[in-house]
Amino acid sequence: MRILPDSHILAWFAEDDPHLTHEMRDILEDEDNELFFSSASIWELTIKRALNRRGFNIEPHILYRALLDNGFEEMPVNSRHAFVLETLPSIHKDPFDRILIAQSMAEGMLLLTSDETIAQYKGPIRLVR
Repeated sequence: MRILPDSHILAWFAEDDPHLTHEMRDILEDEDNELFFSSASIWELTIKRALNRRGFNIEPHILYRALLDNGFEEMPVNSRHAFVLETLPSIHKDPFDRILIAQSMAEGMLLLTSDETIAQYKGPIRLVR
């Protein structure tokens, strides 16, 4: 299965944070899954770290390298994603989360999230706790 974790799950995985549940870890460590990360997640984490937001401690370039070293493939944001983004209902206002939702829909990837608001969208989204 093709998996696109949201930004929080990526950071938790890289930092071995206690917020990363067994269910999340099992999915990310399952060798049958193909793992991706969005370039939008790196943007989000970089911006939130620069703003000193709580919970965004990992240095983005270190996260980026760790993801690549652990078999994740980068998913750039492209025009097809923007076209899907335009069709999304206004359930969630966060632009980074909306990009991830659009990417998962356009690419047929399972979006892995712990955010209940994201999980309200129809599509390949799995709420994990």
